[in-house]
Amino acid sequence: MKPLDIEYHDREWGVPVHDDRLLFEFLILEGAQAGLSWSTILNKRAAYRKAFAGFDPHKVARFGDKKIAALLANGGIVRNRLKIHAAVDNAKAFEKVQREFGTFDAYIWTFVGGKTKVNNWESMKQVPAQTPESERMSKDLLKRGFRFVGPTICYAFMQAVGIVNDHLVDCFRYREV
Repeated sequence: MKPLDIEYHDREWGVPVHDDRLLFEFLILEGAQAGLSWSTILNKRAAYRKAFAGFDPHKVARFGDKKIAALLANGGIVRNRLKIHAAVDNAKAFEKVQREFGTFDAYIWTFVGGKTKVNNWESMKQVPAQTPESERMSKDLLKRGFRFVGPTICYAFMQAVGIVNDHLVDCFRYREV
């Protein structure tokens, strides 16, 4: 593992997140990661923060054609037209969820009954790529207008923001998060 990957694992991955801006950040980054390594996204994270207005969903929702063209020319991020347009569309859908539920946090944690689902994996081979919860989340997000939120992306998001604890039982972070 690279130093940035280790730092991310040791400080962030699997820690329960209840801040809407950070939840939006992870939702966008997980979608950007589709088909790529997480290391690639971590290396581009600072550029993503700058390019996507600090992951302020209200600002991103208002990105127009000129801003999208600038994003497509930005070598610091993944310049995939579908992923960039999805990020803007997801910001708009994110705002709708906030209006309906008060916060995105209040909505997204309903898929596990409001508290982290703790798994007891002993090896990486046991960790699934998706679960019934991530499938339900994916279907509901898609119904609400989100894109790049398939069940596998949703499960990676759930792991990242601590909706599930998928640290292996012998990992020092397992009991910490």
